[in-house]
Amino acid sequence: MIRVVIADDQNLIRGGLRAILDAEADIEVVAEVANGLDAATAAATHQADVVLMDVQMPDVDGISGTRTVLQARPDCRVVILTMFDLDEYVVGALRAGASGFLLKTTPPADLADAVRACHTGEMLFAPTVTRRLVETYVHHPPASGDIPDTLAALTPREIEVLRVIARGLSNAEIAAELYLGEATVKTHVTRIFAKLGLRDRVQAVVLAYETGLVSPGEG
Repeated sequence: MIRVVIADDQNLIRGGLRAILDAEADIEVVAEVANGLDAATAAATHQADVVLMDVQMPDVDGISGTRTVLQARPDCRVVILTMFDLDEYVVGALRAGASGFLLKTTPPADLADAVRACHTGEMLFAPTVTRRLVETYVHHPPASGDIPDTLAALTPREIEVLRVIARGLSNAEIAAELYLGEATVKTHVTRIFAKLGLRDRVQAVVLAYETGLVSPGEG
């Protein structure tokens, strides 16, 4: 069972999200809160797996809330809720450790799948939009033909996989593009994360841009 906390200061939105998720057999909404601090308390108290976090809330916003949630429960995944696909607040939340973000215009049928995807770490939800945010706001040097020292621990194949991760592809899509088995891709991804100290694919995407491994518009 995936335990979810919903953090949003609007009762109507919280109620709508709960109604959608409560209909799923494998998802349980364990708490609804109205700010980031209460989200952290609820996540720790209920051992939440995923927090759906609004960006703009009173007292403690989604950026500070993300940081506080992950301090209270490091294994939890935070998905940022936003009305806009290029919201500077979202980038702050990604830097704070959020695992991805969800537009509030997302079709209800896709919400549960987004929660499951975030919980498993299989893929970034709305990867193309996430990549736009990274390309717009994340500092990155000009790409070069040299492998950055930060990535020296990776094998050539792992470098190749990281480049494709940075384009927002899932394990299945990476397997098809690189002509590898999906289990092999999963092994590569696990090793990349371990070697670089990454917790999820969002951090991998940010690192790929910040090291110059990939550049805006690539792929």
